[in-house]
Amino acid sequence: MPVSSKKKQGRDSAVQGTNDSSAVSKVAAAAQGYFKDDFLKYFVCKVSRRAPLINRGYYIRWKAVDHCVRQFLQSTQHCPYRQIVSLGAGFDSLYFRLHGEGALKKMVVFELDFPDVARRKAALINADICLKEGLKFPSPCLAGLYVSGEDYRLVGVDVRKENQMEEVLAGAGIDWAAPTLLLSEVVLTYMETQWSDGVIGWSARHFSQSLFVMYEQIRPQDPFGQIMQDHFLKLNSTLHALRDYPDTAAQTQRFLGKGWEQCVCMDGNEFYQALVPEKERGRVESLEPFDEFEEWHQKCSHYFILTACKGSLTSHAVLRPPPESPLPSLRPVLSPVSLMVRPVSGLLSLEGLGMASTPLRPDMVLLTGGSNRRGRGAAARVLVTGQAAWRCASVASSTDWGVRLYHTVNNIPGWGNVVYGGRSSPLHPIRSLLKVTCDLADPTSHENMATVSLSSEQITCTGILPPPRWRHTATMLSYRGQDFLFVFGGRNETEAALGDAHFLSLNNLHWTEMSVEGIPPEARLSHSACRYKEGVVVFGGLGRGGVPLGDTTFLRPTTTGFCWERLAVHPQPVPRYSHNAHVIGQRLVVVGGVWLQAEGVPGIAVIDLITGSGMEFQLDTMSVPWPLMLHSFCSQLLDSEEPTLALMCGGGNCFSFGTHHNPCPVIVDLRPAL
Repeated sequence: MPVSSKKKQGRDSAVQGTNDSSAVSKVAAAAQGYFKDDFLKYFVCKVSRRAPLINRGYYIRWKAVDHCVRQFLQSTQHCPYRQIVSLGAGFDSLYFRLHGEGALKKMVVFELDFPDVARRKAALINADICLKEGLKFPSPCLAGLYVSGEDYRLVGVDVRKENQMEEVLAGAGIDWAAPTLLLSEVVLTYMETQWSDGVIGWSARHFSQSLFVMYEQIRPQDPFGQIMQDHFLKLNSTLHALRDYPDTAAQTQRFLGKGWEQCVCMDGNEFYQALVPEKERGRVESLEPFDEFEEWHQKCSHYFILTACKGSLTSHAVLRPPPESPLPSLRPVLSPVSLMVRPVSGLLSLEGLGMASTPLRPDMVLLTGGSNRRGRGAAARVLVTGQAAWRCASVASSTDWGVRLYHTVNNIPGWGNVVYGGRSSPLHPIRSLLKVTCDLADPTSHENMATVSLSSEQITCTGILPPPRWRHTATMLSYRGQDFLFVFGGRNETEAALGDAHFLSLNNLHWTEMSVEGIPPEARLSHSACRYKEGVVVFGGLGRGGVPLGDTTFLRPTTTGFCWERLAVHPQPVPRYSHNAHVIGQRLVVVGGVWLQAEGVPGIAVIDLITGSGMEFQLDTMSVPWPLMLHSFCSQLLDSEEPTLALMCGGGNCFSFGTHHNPCPVIVDLRPAL
């Protein structure tokens, strides 16, 4: 066999392997109650448990395809005959589900896949009495037909070969004029683009009344997209379509250019928020403890569901977004200037997710909690940000800090550092408040310091304690000569988002009731809150409904307490969450995060807190040799003559593609933005 043929055969086998892994993951999601499918289990060897993020990912895939199938069935219900053609069907159970529901009257399902896959599926069907009832198994296989029934045909054929596909479908009884649903669920992207384009055009030419439904990947160039592509490359299953059709707009034009009359394409976030009912979203979100919102939203933004139609009979089956989308598309107003990002020198590795940071000295940063490749619960690290080279000092601590993620840490001059909130798991918030002190007796020696001694003690506070929380903010402010820690928002094991505000007096460690007037910001988590003048400025966050927020709100002091006051920003920043923010003079600098309503990823937004004007800046990461993923990260302004920002840690669990950690800190030059 020629080398090229062996390589092609190897790639085909690798693609067939993706069928097996997806079947196992679908079974796991069904077993956990995300959707009902009593037939998938017959196509896997055993049921394996999957992480909640994987279950949600396969739920949105299943739900999107199922929604489109139901729309087709409803819109063609009065037709005398209909058919479904599933391209690259693998071990999908769609036929058996519809047959079990009695939904296949006047309908035939044709499943197409490589002969090897069809042969394996036929053997599994034939081996189970629940599946094979009423079906026939030609032996030897007749013209590619492996299983035949009144309403089912399982065909073994390479769908890249149009002539063969046309011949075997004709032999299996296809009706070219009947209303037809063509389904491609993560199939065409594995083909060279010329072949997948050919299938799309061939389908439009041969089926005069048809609906094409496709679910696959998009957005290859951002950090998540790069990791996604690398994953499939390692599996020898290149995602070919991403190069020529990187987004929903390109996919839409692709179908319109291949003979389809209408086309609607939505990414997973749009579909979930717009077309999955609120009650159903609530049911799904209550199935398992969950706190991986960034990864969930990024997974959804990198997959799309598409419907394209040909002929009047199927035009009502295309996706129908509501008139007012919960996630309207936005185009950020970008500065023509990009901000340079470069890795720091000297430091070999500093990884972590869900950590918190605070400055100890102008060139020392304390990082607490979080998780990394070695697991959860790294107590604390001290980062020495020297001019020549950065490094991590050794930390000596006799205290067992336990596991703490998505908490806050604040440096209180003359007092120490206060660590508040966080969680060990989505079911276990941390209620304790810690005072952490550092032994930095010699202010001249800390740059060369080998070891930093930390001590911590649990603090007992008086007053009415706030409910426990994580993904909140804690901000230092002063009022009438007293120092307070202002705690706002977050979430806990019972509340999806919190909107309450609390004031801890640091003078007497008493949770103090304060009068707060005005319309408060809506409940949120993973927002930012920065000290500004005598108050606080709050920006963004994730709302209770799972939609990012983009508002800017002041908490201003009054003679009787505080007052909320909204700032009108123009142009309005793209809503985001899991970002960081800093006040520099009269400007709020918002860095990183996750957004759902614009292409790419957030860079830095600068908001003038006097005039309300705003501008977005892209980050130039050409000097950073890894995908820079800016969520679940920390940032600190550096004490230098030039305004620079240090971005530390961050990353995430990239669905089933592996966990990515930013390996070391980077520096952003803010001068062009200020």
